[in-house]
Amino acid sequence: MSLFNVFDISGSGMAAQSVRLNTTASNIANADSVSSSVDQTYRARHPVFAAEMQKAAAGQDGSVGVQVLGIVESDKPLNVEYSPDHPMADKDGYIYKPNVNVMEEMTNMISASRSYQTNIQLAESAKNMVNRTLRLGQS
Repeated sequence: MSLFNVFDISGSGMAAQSVRLNTTASNIANADSVSSSVDQTYRARHPVFAAEMQKAAAGQDGSVGVQVLGIVESDKPLNVEYSPDHPMADKDGYIYKPNVNVMEEMTNMISASRSYQTNIQLAESAKNMVNRTLRLGQS
């Protein structure tokens, strides 16, 4: 594996963590939304990642790293609250709130942010190694 593949790996990691940060921010932004039906209620979303190690194991030339397979909605039950005076209440007096756990989302945001930062540090270290290697040839 070439040293330049490190940039591909850290870049795919940063892209994946960026998707994770965006979905987490969307979840937090919609955490307090209210709906009058189950179908219209926001559901927490989470990215699904996969390692691209199969390429490296098969000896194919190309980058390895992280692949974002997609974003799935959480299947946790929605928060149903009896509030007959609420303007969004259904005919039975219930309102529906998203299945977003704000504390869990904040933890995901901190974790994604730190993972992103680690990938930046990895790319920076690889860049410094490449620069030092090039300077060896100058002496």
